[in-house]
Amino acid sequence: MSIEFEAAGDGVFVVTLNRPERLNALDAAHKARLGDIWREAEARDDVRAIMLRGAGLKAFSAGSDFKEMKATGRTVDTDTLANAIPSVGVELTKPVVAALHGYVIGFGLTLAIHCDMRVAAPDARLAFPEVEHGMLSGISDITLPGLVGEAAALEIMLTGRAYTADEAREIRLVNRIAPDPHAEALELARALAGNSLSATRLTKKLVLAERRAAIARHLQLVAQARVDIAQSGRHASVVDGGGAQPRARMD
Repeated sequence: MSIEFEAAGDGVFVVTLNRPERLNALDAAHKARLGDIWREAEARDDVRAIMLRGAGLKAFSAGSDFKEMKATGRTVDTDTLANAIPSVGVELTKPVVAALHGYVIGFGLTLAIHCDMRVAAPDARLAFPEVEHGMLSGISDITLPGLVGEAAALEIMLTGRAYTADEAREIRLVNRIAPDPHAEALELARALAGNSLSATRLTKKLVLAERRAAIARHLQLVAQARVDIAQSGRHASVVDGGGAQPRARMD
């Protein structure tokens, strides 16, 4: 499995999306693996903070691996999709810091916005291009307005355009910009791991209570929207509600 979960010392564990040859695109098996990782991290007291990163130079993650899913005929159900996203299907009370670089696209951006903090490289490009492909990102549709406001969320989702790191910081889509986001995110995760574990877990639980309740209330609506999209026939019979490749690469 090309997703790694490794100790980095001082209570910090690093989750690495390790498919650089595919721009860290993820298929159904990878999403199921992420759900298992979040469950394990929540259950283990030695895990005090998590950093999520992408391997290679070009991408944090370019989203769902549609080429592989089309070849295998595999997609994920809504519960598996929710479990793959940090602090959504699995209540993850340990803090998660995302280190973003290059492409942060579709399901890659879904993963990022559900982390608790996001550190972006200057070259990061963030986009939800699903509408360009007759698709949607249902869980992120619910979460995004709480991060950036309704007007900005609609612009992000309905235009599908890529945002630079500076633009993303302006609208609070990322917290920080750093030349080396991996080092910055790891340092931030170490600082978070040094805080009281019980206080950190309870604080995160309270801060995310409304967001989790909103997702739970609307999860059936997301599931139905995914069915409706699948039946619309406007894309190549692959539905994942969590990511789509941009029409042109931003090399």
